[in-house]
Amino acid sequence: MDDEIQLISDGDGLTILGNEATIDRFLVSEGLRPQDLGRRRFGPALGSAAGAAQTGSDLAAHSGRWVKLTKESARLVDKHGLRESATTGLKTGVLKGDKGQIKGFIQFTRSGGPLRANPAVLANAAAVMTQLAMQQTMDEITDYLAAIDEKVDDLLRAQKDAELAKVIGAQLLIEEAVTIREQVGRVSEVTWSKVQDAPGTIAAAQVYALRRLDALAEKLERKAKIGELAVAAKEVESKAPEWLAVLARCFQLQDAVAVLELDRVRDTAPEELDRHRQGVRIARRNRLDLISRSTERLVARMNAAADEANAKVLLHPSKSPAVVESTHQVVTAVAGFYRPLGIESDRQPSQTRRWAAAAVEARDKALETGSKGVGAARSLGNETLDRAGSVKDKLSSGIAERARRRRGSGNENEEPPGSEG
Repeated sequence: MDDEIQLISDGDGLTILGNEATIDRFLVSEGLRPQDLGRRRFGPALGSAAGAAQTGSDLAAHSGRWVKLTKESARLVDKHGLRESATTGLKTGVLKGDKGQIKGFIQFTRSGGPLRANPAVLANAAAVMTQLAMQQTMDEITDYLAAIDEKVDDLLRAQKDAELAKVIGAQLLIEEAVTIREQVGRVSEVTWSKVQDAPGTIAAAQVYALRRLDALAEKLERKAKIGELAVAAKEVESKAPEWLAVLARCFQLQDAVAVLELDRVRDTAPEELDRHRQGVRIARRNRLDLISRSTERLVARMNAAADEANAKVLLHPSKSPAVVESTHQVVTAVAGFYRPLGIESDRQPSQTRRWAAAAVEARDKALETGSKGVGAARSLGNETLDRAGSVKDKLSSGIAERARRRRGSGNENEEPPGSEG
C-alpha cells in the first residue's frame, strides 16, 4: 500500500520499507535529512530470501532506506513503539499514512504489507541490515584514513614481520571479491574461495598492532624522570596514530569479509542465516571490546604521565608541557579512531599547567603556609608570655611571702621598749 511503511530496527540501524515518496515524507516529518540516510535499494535484496517467492515481487516494487541509529534516529524506535521479536531480536512495526501524513501505529504482525511475518524474510532483512551497518562503518573508516593521511599500506610494507605484510595481499583479494559481489549480486563458491583464509591473516595483524600499543603504554610506565617521560611521550605521539590506522584497516577488512560471509551463508545454508548473523554481531562486538580496552589503557597512561608532568612543571618548565601536549595529541588521535568504529569514551586529555600558573599557585601556598606559621608563632609567643607572666606573679608572690615571714620571725626575738634596767 502506498500509504504504508514498515520499520525494522536491529539496534544498529533503522530500515524503512515502502513507497519511496511516502518514505521521504516520513523522514522529513521526523526531521531526518536525506543526505544523512545512506540511501540504498533494500527491497530487491530482501526479495532473494529463501521462502520469499510470494513476496519477492512486492519487495522488488518497494524502496528502502537504511538509517544508522544515532540519538536522532534511535528515538523513532521508542516513539513508534516497535515490537521486538523473541526469535530474531528485531524490532518491527508498520505505520499508516492518511492523505500523505503518517498518523498511526499498527502492530507489525497484523500488517498485510510485504513482510508478512515470514521468518525467512525477517532473517534476510536482519542479515541485510547487519551488512549495511558494516558497510557504513567501512565507508567511515575510509574517510578516517583519508583524513589522517596515514599510508597504511606503506606502514605494513615497512614491517619486518612477514605475517603482517600479508595483510596487503589479503586486502587485494577482499576488495576484488567485494567488487564481484556488487556486480553479480551474490558471492559464488569461486569468489568465496579467494577470501576464506583471509580472517586469520587479518587477526594476526590486529593482535600485532594491539601489542605495539600496549608496548608504548608500558614504556611510559617505566620512565621515572620527566626528561625520559617527555621522550617516551613524544614517541607515543608519533607511533600511536600509525598503529591505530593499522587497526582501523584490519577492522574494515574484517567487516568486508563478514559481509561476504553472510551472502555466502544466505546461498548455501539459509536456515542458518539468522544464527550466523547473530554470531557475526557478537564476534564483532568482542573485537571492539578488545580494541577499546587496549586503547583505553594507552590513554589512561598518557593522562597519568601528563598529571605527573604538571605536578613538576616548576622544576621542568619546558619538558613538562611537552608531555602534556603529546598526551593531547594521542587522546585526540584515539577519539578520531573511535568515531568511525562507534566506540564511546568520556576520557578527556589533561590540560597543560603553565609555569606561571604553577608559580603563582606555589607562591600562594607558600604565603598561606607562611601566614599559618606566623599565626602559630604569634599564638605560641602569646602563650609563652602568658606563662612567663604567671611565673613572674608566682615568684613575686613567693618573695613577698618569705619577706613577711622573716619580718614576723625577727619581731618575736626583740624585747619591748623600756624593759631594760
